[in-house]
Amino acid sequence: MGYKRVLVKFSGEALSGNSGFGIDVKILEYIAGEIKSLVDNGIEVGIVIGGGNIIRGVSAAQGGIIRRTSGDYMGMLATVINAVAMQEALEHLGVDVRVQSALEIKEVCESYIYRRAIRHLEKGRVVVFGAGTGNPFFTTDSAATLRAVEIGADVIIKATKVDGVYDKDPHKFDDAVMLESISYDEALRDHIKVMDDTAIALAKDNKLPILVCNMFKKGNLLDLLKFDRGVCSIVK
Repeated sequence: MGYKRVLVKFSGEALSGNSGFGIDVKILEYIAGEIKSLVDNGIEVGIVIGGGNIIRGVSAAQGGIIRRTSGDYMGMLATVINAVAMQEALEHLGVDVRVQSALEIKEVCESYIYRRAIRHLEKGRVVVFGAGTGNPFFTTDSAATLRAVEIGADVIIKATKVDGVYDKDPHKFDDAVMLESISYDEALRDHIKVMDDTAIALAKDNKLPILVCNMFKKGNLLDLLKFDRGVCSIVK
């Protein structure tokens, strides 16, 4: 497929394992190993991680005590915690990493600067983008698409716990069928929750394909990007 630069997006919940909260270090190490395999094969990697294993802005605001804006900023800070954890796991495996945050937290990580991010990628460093877009009311899906477009990624990898996009929930319906390919318009029209509508619309406007795959199938990311043989659905 010739992918040179990719943006990998996965949820914060993926880091929590079966507990549903916090960070499971074994899962963190596993994901870091999958990312390392891409770097070792010459692929430049950016990462966006959600913060749902710590707090979600929408959920925090449901009780009416915390305003949505404040809840979203809390969620952004949660993504920075996950980004720093991923940095530590990757560095433990010998991968050079930088965390860049859309909110200035200079004691912890770099602030997001487009040209600096590009330079890190060109030098073979993984860049983990934290704090979403830096604005409330935008999801980390939207942040992932925005960063992917900004850094000139060839593709977004939406890494999940299922093999791809299905016509119905495969955990609930035995007859669910995986869709190998789906258009941006179909995803928007049929409300197929690959990513949120803002993220899909931005990907469509920039002709940026989205690969939806199972990141817990060992070697699947590398098979997809290097050898064109992994299992996934593609939105394009």
